Amino acid sequence: MAQPSGSWICDGTPKNGQSYPNASGAHPPYENFGPDCVICGLPREAMAAANPKATGRTFPVALVALLIAAAGLVGGIGYLGYRLLLGDRNPTGQPTVNANADSRQLISQTSTRNSAYISQGEKILINEPNPQRAALKQEAALAFDQGNWAAAIAKYQALVDADPNDPEARIYLNNARARQTGQPMTMAAVVPIGSSPDTAKEILRGVAQHQTNFNASAPNRALEVAIVNENSPNGVTSLAEDLINSSVQGVLGHGADANSRAALQRYEQAGMAALSPLTTSVTTGAGTTVKVQTLSLSQKGQQLLETYLDNAANTLAKMAAKTVPNPKVALIYNSDSPYSNDLKTKLAVTLPSFGASVVQEINAAAAGFNASQAMTTARQAGANTTILAMSRARVNDAVALAIANQTQPPPIQLFGSDQLYTPDLLIKGDSAINGMILAVPWSTSPNDPFAQQAAQAWRGQISWRTTTAYDATQALARAMAQGGDRAATQQLLRQGVQIQGQTASNSFDQVPLVQAVPGTGGPRGSNYQFNSLTGI
Repeated sequence: MAQPSGSWICDGTPKNGQSYPNASGAHPPYENFGPDCVICGLPREAMAAANPKATGRTFPVALVALLIAAAGLVGGIGYLGYRLLLGDRNPTGQPTVNANADSRQLISQTSTRNSAYISQGEKILINEPNPQRAALKQEAALAFDQGNWAAAIAKYQALVDADPNDPEARIYLNNARARQTGQPMTMAAVVPIGSSPDTAKEILRGVAQHQTNFNASAPNRALEVAIVNENSPNGVTSLAEDLINSSVQGVLGHGADANSRAALQRYEQAGMAALSPLTTSVTTGAGTTVKVQTLSLSQKGQQLLETYLDNAANTLAKMAAKTVPNPKVALIYNSDSPYSNDLKTKLAVTLPSFGASVVQEINAAAAGFNASQAMTTARQAGANTTILAMSRARVNDAVALAIANQTQPPPIQLFGSDQLYTPDLLIKGDSAINGMILAVPWSTSPNDPFAQQAAQAWRGQISWRTTTAYDATQALARAMAQGGDRAATQQLLRQGVQIQGQTASNSFDQVPLVQAVPGTGGPRGSNYQFNSLTGI
């Protein structure tokens, strides 16, 4: 295989007779594309005698294979293992956290374990069904990978112009501009691309929108975003290790599951700020000012989740009692999700305090679950209200339940959790979800300035995930810019960062409600949209 144009090989030992006291020393041969070696810091000219471009020679195929094998060996043990082989340990015997890693090196180059699941613009992570756009994306990614910033910017700009609703292309465009300008500061956005690409896009739209605004403000260092697909087969803790051993200054993302908790614990131990639902507290100040603060996972993480679940259950129970006289409720949940289990338990406790009674509990994760039979069972138990306390992975089951409800008149009033707030519910559910009410952490109104701005930027309505991601990115970027390094960023967020929050007007004391209604404001292919319910 021919060596890529513009690349050069470094082994850490100068070949030009010069001394470089700041270089870290010898290492296995490594292929570079920039002016300095990303492993040891030697400049390209230090390898002049060994550089095939300088001598006019080419690498024999056998030598190229050897270099690839060496790179595979390093990647196989991971970048952390490679640093251990070089003796990079602190006095405790633990690996040194790579907080000052060279920001010029792409994160996916530091370890082959998860390289296919991390991108700053050098690869496309979200599937593109349009063949022409897919081809252009690959061209843009190749230009980014080669450090050809002008070409990468031109191609990603063309993609954004053709589809303004594509957050991945917009982030990579911003990244290419940031790298062309100089040394960017890098954050990671960990999103569920593999399991829920629509949810990932909703989050990335908020990230991209603030990244665009931040970089347009001419900061000392532009903001770069590494997109991370959390669905790596190696697990999210493996991804966390790769991010810890990179130039990433802070992380946004992860959920409330056990694996996410393990990853968040690793960030905490490594001194890296991580903004997630289990580690972030948002308190309202004057006007639209909010304070974003990260809290200890072990001490506060469960408390934040419990508070939200309590308020979500309270809001749903109150609305059920207001909508249906003497509500008799069937609770449908899925036991394979701790979130669903916890919300179901909260609802069972809360509903009676609003004059409602729980007449049936149905587990959608049980063997042989059938949506039509579930709705028949609910009716036979006397239910006039059904609350779908289900997780995101069960959206298709929720749609099936809604369709079964529609075909068994008279239809029962349906409620649901924020996890069902997805485009699939509107597209696949169609008329069957007409009137369904969901409790979500944020909702918009026609007069909301941020919603109007975002709708213009993304050519459509946004979700609460977009808004909260915007606020989280704003807080993280401010802490990164003020702090300058990983430790200072974490310290500032522990103290709390003041921002002009877009979620400031939404109190979690009563979780906002939305209702599915006919309209053209929903996702492409849907005849329905979610409207905010006010005055509840």
